[in-house]
Amino acid sequence: MKRFALALAALSALLASPLQVSAHGDVTPQAIDVSELKPIGDEWAKTNPYRGDPKAVKIGSSAYNQNCARCHGLGAISGGIAPDLRYLPLGDEGDGYFTMRVRNGAVRDGRVYMPKFEGILSQEGLWTIRSWLETVHIE
Repeated sequence: MKRFALALAALSALLASPLQVSAHGDVTPQAIDVSELKPIGDEWAKTNPYRGDPKAVKIGSSAYNQNCARCHGLGAISGGIAPDLRYLPLGDEGDGYFTMRVRNGAVRDGRVYMPKFEGILSQEGLWTIRSWLETVHIE
């Protein structure tokens, strides 16, 4: 009887393992609702037009959790997979780096470390994430 119970437990674990892998999370970019914010337009802004806007920060918090946290960590505290975004410089300097990276992604040796988000997520949505990131910045 004990052997049967062990075999049944092993079989259960084996059958459940594909379910655990598929339950890891949806890696498809999630839409960001920016309908309450002023549209920016087609040309990319050089600096964050939503800096300090409480509504943009709130939207950006949710957008970050849905689109960035799986790699960059909850609260932007990296778990080692990707850079800790709390250290991005504030202001225009950080805006330049942020837009370059979210628009173009990161590829090294043919491996995609971060996908390009330009054309996938709106400029407005990405700037809300930047707005939120500035609220968790540390030196």
